[in-house]
Amino acid sequence: MDSPAIRDSTILVTGGAGFIGSHLVEALVPHNEVRVLDDFTTGDRDYLPDDVTVIEGDVRDPIALQEAARGVDVIFHHAALVSVTQSVDDPRQSNRTNLEAGLLVLEQARQEDARVVVASSAAVYGHPEELPVPETAPTNPTSPYGVQKLALDQYARLYEELYGLETVALRYFNVYGPRQQGPYSGVISTFLEQARAGEPITIEGDGQQSRDFVHVSDVVRANLRAATTDAVGEAYNIGTGQRTTILDLAETVRDATDSASTIAHRDPRSGDIRHSGADTSKASRDLGFDANVGLESGIRSLVGSGRPELAETETGAPLEPNRGGGSYS
Repeated sequence: MDSPAIRDSTILVTGGAGFIGSHLVEALVPHNEVRVLDDFTTGDRDYLPDDVTVIEGDVRDPIALQEAARGVDVIFHHAALVSVTQSVDDPRQSNRTNLEAGLLVLEQARQEDARVVVASSAAVYGHPEELPVPETAPTNPTSPYGVQKLALDQYARLYEELYGLETVALRYFNVYGPRQQGPYSGVISTFLEQARAGEPITIEGDGQQSRDFVHVSDVVRANLRAATTDAVGEAYNIGTGQRTTILDLAETVRDATDSASTIAHRDPRSGDIRHSGADTSKASRDLGFDANVGLESGIRSLVGSGRPELAETETGAPLEPNRGGGSYS
């Protein structure tokens, strides 16, 4: 089912020059006035269409945020510090970016009476107690990053209840696709690099860990749905509803690249989440959202693009750089 169009609206995308944000901006631009607030520490201007108003600034700066949000109808909040390791090393700094800035966005949205779609994360669940994971599952984050995402997720829903502010929180699982660059690219990126170089595709542990990998184009569709739904004040899992083992992923990447790489195993990583997968029935029911892109076709499209910046993002859970074998959570 295609996403309903957002038309003739004034829209702000925080972090709009980043991985998911830039894809969202592209989808919104043809029929809306779109603004991007980004400090470009990780975002890239080249990802933005020419007909976008760019406010270079920090989402933590109330003045920059006020300028960017003046008169908007919808705010898509994607600005974040997505490094789990950095959140552990410096939780206060991570909290300022991931939670305090989110509260500024919600407060500014109250001033503008603007709907807010918040990028939340499957990291709120920690080690899942049931699979697939429903939105009603216990939330036990295992990192400051997960705690901060959970707090903002809850704040967004509370703002709808207390103030009537239209909000939707989207709990991303493992998002992949083009444009994710830098040190926090994850397992798909690493496997692709290894396969293209003919090096062993290296898996930590037995490879039976499983994840729900969702293509960025589907995540964009979920955002568009969230911007138009009547089911506000809710959180929704955004994934495919299908789990893939890391061993199967390695084999898929090897086949897609026509690589002669072997598959090698290393010692498992301590604390790694064993399994993660989304129950997407609520998003299907309330948002009319179901993922369209299968993992095999998604990977083959990335390989066919010939671009090096191919990865999945850590919005779904901790995705840390690991040059030996990527990250699976």
